[in-house]
Amino acid sequence: MGLLDFFRKDKPASAGASKLPVMADLGNSPLQEGDTVMSLRYDMGRCRVVGVGDGYEYVSETGKRVSWLRMVDAATQLQKVRKL
Repeated sequence: MGLLDFFRKDKPASAGASKLPVMADLGNSPLQEGDTVMSLRYDMGRCRVVGVGDGYEYVSETGKRVSWLRMVDAATQLQKVRKL
């Protein structure tokens, strides 16, 4: 063990796997494609959850689209929306 090895932090076993946030609203209600929600970010208002590729998007009544990953609340790791 060299001097530089002493200062290296051990990586957790799951360091290679990225953990995605839960697809649930702030009340912890599960969300799925087709659900209607009230967005609490980006002034989008009422939105619909739409599946795209590997994830989801929120589509507002005006047509604005935002990825579900941008709606994650940092404190809770839940979506910053309320299910209607």
